[in-house]
Amino acid sequence: MVEGTSPTEPSGQGKPTLSAPDDDPYLWLEEIEGSRALDFIEQQNGKTLQVFGGATFTQHRDALASIYDRADNIPHVSRHGDHLYNLWKDANNPRGLWRRTNLEEFRKSKPSWDVLLDVDRLAAIEGEDWLVSWTAMLPSSSQVILALSRGGSDAVTLREFDMATKSFVADGFVLGEAKSSATWVDQDKLLVSSAYGKGMATVSGYARTIRLWHRGDPIERAAVVFETTADRIGVNCTIDRTGQEKRVWFTEQLNFFNSHTWLGTELGANIQLDPPTDVWLQAHQDWLAVKLRSAATIAGVIYPADTLVGISLTDFLAGKRNFAVLFMATPRRALQGFFWSGGRLVLSILDELRPVFEICTPSATTWSREQVSVLPDIGVVDVWPLDRDPLESNGDLLAKIQDPLTPPLLMLLQEGVSSPAVLKEAPKTFIADGLVVTQHEAISVDGERIPYVQTGPKQETGEAPVHMSGYGGFGTSVKPYYNSALGKLWLERGGTTVQAHLRGGGEFGTRWHDAGRLAGKRLSHDDFASVAADLVRRGVTQAKRIVAEGGSNGGILISNMLTRYPERFGALFCTIPLIDMRRYTKLLAGASWIAEFGDPDKPEEWEWLKTYSAYHNAAPGQDYPPILIATTRRDDRVHPGHARKMVAKLQAMGYEAYLYEPNAGGHGYGRDNKEQAGFQVLGFQFLKSKIGWLEDDS
Repeated sequence: MVEGTSPTEPSGQGKPTLSAPDDDPYLWLEEIEGSRALDFIEQQNGKTLQVFGGATFTQHRDALASIYDRADNIPHVSRHGDHLYNLWKDANNPRGLWRRTNLEEFRKSKPSWDVLLDVDRLAAIEGEDWLVSWTAMLPSSSQVILALSRGGSDAVTLREFDMATKSFVADGFVLGEAKSSATWVDQDKLLVSSAYGKGMATVSGYARTIRLWHRGDPIERAAVVFETTADRIGVNCTIDRTGQEKRVWFTEQLNFFNSHTWLGTELGANIQLDPPTDVWLQAHQDWLAVKLRSAATIAGVIYPADTLVGISLTDFLAGKRNFAVLFMATPRRALQGFFWSGGRLVLSILDELRPVFEICTPSATTWSREQVSVLPDIGVVDVWPLDRDPLESNGDLLAKIQDPLTPPLLMLLQEGVSSPAVLKEAPKTFIADGLVVTQHEAISVDGERIPYVQTGPKQETGEAPVHMSGYGGFGTSVKPYYNSALGKLWLERGGTTVQAHLRGGGEFGTRWHDAGRLAGKRLSHDDFASVAADLVRRGVTQAKRIVAEGGSNGGILISNMLTRYPERFGALFCTIPLIDMRRYTKLLAGASWIAEFGDPDKPEEWEWLKTYSAYHNAAPGQDYPPILIATTRRDDRVHPGHARKMVAKLQAMGYEAYLYEPNAGGHGYGRDNKEQAGFQVLGFQFLKSKIGWLEDDS
């Protein structure tokens, strides 16, 4: 849902505000480490594991974990200097090995790796639940800031590490646990965006200030060079070394979709840029690319929503607005993102859900354009820079291509986009014989066409066990990836999977997103229900054989299928969810999502929020399908109280509702491959049992 961060308390878990405008008898479950709450969790976990655990669960969990642990899985790499860096997890290294190799070695089927840090060993020595969350490297240096997370939480501890000596730097930079980011100014200075320290957090728990931190000084003496007010989401900065002089870009995040941008130095901001607050912008060398979220009139020229324009940064700062139009959206063709690499601008596009990549190269007089070839009609293509830092980039790109039945292929685009070279091919992890991928459309309640991708047997039986998933929020596009868990434990056993492209997502641009946010969020849920109905209409299955899964914002979706469309599903799996839309802004990072959902403290906005607050809409005497709600105790982004309270309320009403809450995992499914596999398999075991899809049905 939201990238990065968490509160300033050492645990990353703040005490909730226990007053509420409505009478909530389950507020005690918001006390994350409260003894009464923990007793409740222990009892609920025991019940859930007793019913859906056992020998079959263990067998399937271990089988899935062994897939995640395979030595021939594709390592995700990025280049810094002459080396490719990777964080690798397997059965022998569940927390991970941070390691490196070179490109020539990486091309081999079994590369030789140089291990920089054994995270399991570090955790054992220090007696901490460490995971590596991210790293910040200094160009042309062995210095790096390691972000260490306890149990997968967004809150991290920052520590300086020397890759030459493979050790933490004595008396180096160290910052206590908080939602933080850091970027190197030079060998002895950092710009730190962190919620650590008194008064340094916004209401959402993110950094309120950016501080210039000199080596040897305590963080309390670091000068504040940029700040915002506590009611904003937060601030961050990046250092751009691709121009003639080093530039620091400061961003004040007003809400999830709007921000102010300044240009300056490590000493502070000097120039505030004047584009609309809802633009995306990226600078590189002397070029600036700007994507408009909303329609705008600039210097007398009308630019439609979702237009991407480019201009010389020098000209822009001089007040010129002679933009070149680089992309213009159509109703079913939308820009998904863009980035600079080696002087070229790479555009990621979905055209009727087909992936398209275009590369624009600026010059003094024009922008040339070329297109990446070898792209699937139904599938996913991800393209990103090989180099971590744009200053070190020569334009090399990595591309990963896959679809629900074809494992990923990693390619290097080095000598131009027309001649990609295969670097790695992921193993096939399930039998896909006789399965096909097709694309369909359902008609929602207001007549809108809702696309969905279906994977399964070629012949319809009318009784297919169907696993549906969706998200529908934050302008995030759902894509049909190769999914080993669904493949091995659902498709290979004769099931069908469906991925719905709901409004609220970004598949078709801003209009698609805006239609499914704020008061329109209900439409996103109507869209999902319309896909379930279309599967029955087309003769694929019956409602009692349809199960649905969704997490985070998708947890709102699944909880609303329970309360609004219970007749269309046989069982529901709701993960790391938002559910209580009355109190979500008071819990952890919830206030940062007001621009997506609305503010429940404003009566006019609570009027629409309450229509999809399943926690408030759950009522006794309904025909609700069984539901398993799963979260993690270390999720410091979406509060685990949402899941806990919903299960308690449903059980008190007499419904079949189960809760699962492991003690770690962050805003995800587990610390390591085995925990993630267990989380997923528990969900599958529950869903299969509730639609009568037993082992002898496979």
